[in-house]
Amino acid sequence: MIRSTQAGCSSSLSATISTMPASERSRTLRPTPDGHAQVRRAHSSELTEDYVEAIHDIIESRTVCKLVDLARHFGVSHVTVNKAIGRLVRDGLVRTMPYKPVELTPKGQKMAQHARERHETVVRFLLALGVDTKTAQIDAEGIEHHVSPKTLRAMERFVKAADK
Repeated sequence: MIRSTQAGCSSSLSATISTMPASERSRTLRPTPDGHAQVRRAHSSELTEDYVEAIHDIIESRTVCKLVDLARHFGVSHVTVNKAIGRLVRDGLVRTMPYKPVELTPKGQKMAQHARERHETVVRFLLALGVDTKTAQIDAEGIEHHVSPKTLRAMERFVKAADK
């Protein structure tokens, strides 16, 4: 069923684009200032979301999350992690004390859950398009931070239709 959904979607999209006047097609496919602003906003929250998601995952798998766990996870220094955790504490997303594990606050848990759901939706969408699992996981890490709620809902609808 996925193949027929893909083919239908692809031919429908091609038909829509090919019937547009050239000037409208050019405007539709060209980057916009609003799009650039959205990307800048997404970049600013990307690191925060990655950290709370990683903390959540580490706590689920090991019951506690230490700075060294995050340093290994991201392949960065302890100092880099310490600075990032300081920002997360400042923003009310995590709690920690010197030499103690990092804990997510309720606000941090909510952000981690939202990031996880977005990630899973993007992965399922890419898999429905026929992307292999490893590539879908890697690509979803970037896409999940930049996709609008409207596009995410469209991805969810596509996946549901492909699953039927």
